This record gives sequence, C-alpha cells and structure tokens, in this order.
Amino acid sequence: MKESLRDRLVTAASELFYAAGLRAVSVDKVIERAETTKVTFYRHFKSKDDLVVAYLQASSEQERRAVAAALARAPEEGVPAALESLAELIGSAACRPGFRGCAFINAAAEYPDAASGPRRVVDEHRAWYRDAFQQFVTPLGVPDPAATAEDLLLLRDGAMVAGYLDDPSKVTASFLRSSQALVEVEAAVRR
Repeated sequence: MKESLRDRLVTAASELFYAAGLRAVSVDKVIERAETTKVTFYRHFKSKDDLVVAYLQASSEQERRAVAAALARAPEEGVPAALESLAELIGSAACRPGFRGCAFINAAAEYPDAASGPRRVVDEHRAWYRDAFQQFVTPLGVPDPAATAEDLLLLRDGAMVAGYLDDPSKVTASFLRSSQALVEVEAAVRR
C-alpha cells in the first residue's frame, strides 16, 4: 500500500528528528527527505511544532503497542515473563544502531514549556506509561500500585538514558534485575 504524503512527511521527520534533534532539523530538511514540496507540507501541517507533535504521537503509538504486548504476558506466563519481555524490549531499543535515548525525554529537554504541543504529547505518553505500569502491578496486591508504577517508570527512564550513555548491552539485564527486585519487595511488603 502506498504511503500517504502526510505519512511520508512524518516518516522523514521521525528519522531526522530522532537522529539530529527536534530543533536542529528544519522543515526544509524534512521536505527534502520526504521528496515533496512546501505546499504539501503546509497542506498537512500548520507549523513545524505540529509535525513534531505528529512524530511524537506516531512514536508513542508504536511504543505503546510494544509495551502493552510485553505486559500482556503477565496473566498467562507470569510477572517474571512480562518483566523479562519488557527488559528485552528496552534492551533491544538501546542496542539498535543510532540509539540516542528516549525520544520523549529528548523532546522534553527541547520543549520545556509544559503548554507546548510537543510537551503535552510527552506528558500524555508518560501518563500512559504510569497507567500501564499501575494496571500491571495492581493484581500483585502491592501496597501502593501508583507508587510502584512511578518506580517502574523511573527504572525505564534510567535504562533508556543508560542505554545511550553507557554500554547498551548491559541495559536488559540491569533493568530486569531492578524491576524484578522492585516488584518482589513491593509484593513482600503486602504479605
């Protein structure tokens, strides 16, 4: 199926924004990469920030599907299998060529204004993570599922940063150890 012009612009922007940074990439570079025109660009996006929002939304949707699939393993295969799947997901992301850390952490650094469109998408994405983690740990009977979800998000954020700054091959094992320890401690508190 042929990709729409809008999708082509978002795909081009995604490649460029992630590799070079949101502010560093001009609309002209995106137009050139998408092999289209300014008229086409402005037909689909009122501004560069609107394109940044579309890029972040597409990235969020992709990440949500992958994380949801990893966490969905818990009811059938158990919490350890779900955490292992999540750790593998994070580790494989950190080991892919050109990895520059979390697209959402990077975007938040470039868009500190909480009222901006890109920052709202970042905040929505992080809220989704909190909710997904809370739903994951609630059946375990942990004393404070919301706090445990916050802790898991902190571990995930740390793994993404470590995957960029340190040896990415260590991320999977480190995240798995940390997340398993957290869940085990929280579950033990309940007993």
